Amino acid sequence: MSASRLLYGTTVFLGAFLLFLVEPMAAKQLLPILGGSSAVWLTCLVFFQVVLLLGYLYAHWLTRSHTARWQRPLYLVSLFAAVLLLAAQRLLPATLSRGSEHPVATIFLTLSATIGLPFLLLGSTSPLLQVWFLRTESGGIPYRLFALSNTGSLLALLAYPTLVEPNLTLRLQQTLWSLGFLVYVILCTVLARRPQTIEPAAATQYERDAPRTPAFTKSLWFLLPMAAAMQLSAVTAHLTVNIAAIPLLWMLPLAVYLLTFILAFELPGLYRRGIVVRLLVVMLAALGYAISKTDVSIPIGIAILFFLVEAFLACLFCHAEAYALRPQRASETTLFYLLIAAGGAAGTFFIGIASPLLFSANYDLAISFFVTAALAIAVTWSDGWPQRLLWSTAAVLLLFFAIMLHTAYSRQAILQVRNFYGTLRVKQLATTQGATERMLLNGTIQHGTQLFAPGLTRTPTTYYADDSGIGLALRFCCTTSANEPVHPRSIGVIGLGTGTLATYGNAGDRIRFYEINPLVHPIAQNLFTYLRDSPAALTFADGDARASLSRETPQHFDVLAVDAFSGDAIPLHLLTTEAIALYQRHLAPGGILAFHVSNQYLDLAPEIAQLAIAAKMQSRLVESAGDDSTGAYRSTWVLLSNSSTFFERPEIVSAAAAIPNIQHLKEWTDDYSSLLPILHLSHH
Repeated sequence: MSASRLLYGTTVFLGAFLLFLVEPMAAKQLLPILGGSSAVWLTCLVFFQVVLLLGYLYAHWLTRSHTARWQRPLYLVSLFAAVLLLAAQRLLPATLSRGSEHPVATIFLTLSATIGLPFLLLGSTSPLLQVWFLRTESGGIPYRLFALSNTGSLLALLAYPTLVEPNLTLRLQQTLWSLGFLVYVILCTVLARRPQTIEPAAATQYERDAPRTPAFTKSLWFLLPMAAAMQLSAVTAHLTVNIAAIPLLWMLPLAVYLLTFILAFELPGLYRRGIVVRLLVVMLAALGYAISKTDVSIPIGIAILFFLVEAFLACLFCHAEAYALRPQRASETTLFYLLIAAGGAAGTFFIGIASPLLFSANYDLAISFFVTAALAIAVTWSDGWPQRLLWSTAAVLLLFFAIMLHTAYSRQAILQVRNFYGTLRVKQLATTQGATERMLLNGTIQHGTQLFAPGLTRTPTTYYADDSGIGLALRFCCTTSANEPVHPRSIGVIGLGTGTLATYGNAGDRIRFYEINPLVHPIAQNLFTYLRDSPAALTFADGDARASLSRETPQHFDVLAVDAFSGDAIPLHLLTTEAIALYQRHLAPGGILAFHVSNQYLDLAPEIAQLAIAAKMQSRLVESAGDDSTGAYRSTWVLLSNSSTFFERPEIVSAAAAIPNIQHLKEWTDDYSSLLPILHLSHH
């Protein structure tokens, strides 16, 4: 390999590596503003795709003429402007706008102001340098550089949660990333100053013999990547919300997506249309049927594997077919990449932003499957009637399954609403004891249930039963040894759900709920009776709980329940030393912090124990068994307090246990956190 080729390859690889390294860093910094939600990542993905499109548009504009002298100086000015921007501020400053009322706008404005220009320049690297390479080196269009770019992206994606996040603070990550960007700028500056060695006449050698690309083919350059991006976004959302709320699960579909780009552009000889098409038809039809059966549960491991295989086949088909339709004219190269990026941006925009506004239920997966099948009909039409019939049958089946899915949603739910934070459903069903049970769900995550039967409407259910950690804390926080109340209680609750904890309220008590999703409060108020039946004085704070608490005067809570850790995107900013200090400011003397940590995939208790040590508080683990007759689930709570008398009560001593220690586990701060040390999947 020549030194010139090595320089081009190194720059493309580094640009892509930095591009995908900054994505999880930026998304992680946004969580304190918008709470823990997989929607934050999906919306960030839309932003990244849109700015990537702008980067490709910038590259297309810069390379539209062989002779313009202003192109490369302008590019150098933009590079140095990005360096000055990074030098003038942190990558994502702590004084960001806290706008959970308009989360999409907040994400776009924040990311644009902080990493917008560097991200745009990194995004322009691959198409821009391919054209420069063509004009300085002999040979054809270097599509392999695009595969190298995606290889760098994939390695960065895998490195962040496994190597970078567990070992480096966020501030150090930002510093090292900025240094890496500076190296990238130096390499780009060297390449920009290299003279054009191939004359325009020679550079157009490929133009004379190559045919112009038809308009229909150019439309497929856009539509095929759009379908792949829809698959990426829809499968990611479905896996993390409806299959398993496993942290870091969002990485797998994105890794599959990048891998198909690498295979399509670096190893196109491995793609066999006949084999991939037949497998894809089977997967689309099978999974289309599976998602229409909302009452059927597939084992988690099998479901994840099947959806990843489907995403792999669909994205490989789309990307390999787009590569097969690539332009032969060098002048159309940047347009090719521009339309690929436009398709990616359109696909993620539809799933991440438009779909929640258009549909009250989540039909993203069904729509993505149908679009893939429809495009496959167009692409393989020339293969003859057997292929046309196969895909047409698949498309009709997927449309039928989509109708079945709509019918199933309508039949099961008495209410279904959707916004940025997800799709909320209220289901009503009859229990084996003859009672009516009503439950609130976001995907597979239950946010509370209520039993409508004589004597049961004020019974705390699910994770909040009398013998649960929060039940014990609320019963014994403010009583004498004879269980006589000392004074009315002041209670704080982060996470409203159905308002189950309001059942513990007595006359004179004060309960304040903190809830980030604006749709939850009206549902809890109108479709459940916990809030209406409580004699306590109830107040509500909208938006992120930590942001709300930081603005409020001390609330003097006797108990503060933190219940926001059931989903896949854990709001880590609620579990840092700074957050604990904020909670302590709002606790009454001897007050109790109660963390709900029932989670299949994360062992949060040891981390909270570390935070307790740092805050000079005692901690205990309370695990309670379920009870079908009262709708109680098995639950795990961690209680923290400075009150030695509370933990010495016989009722607490008999129910609580010490928290097992995990070696080398560090307490989380606003500058450092990692889920990897407490992630456990072996039993699931």
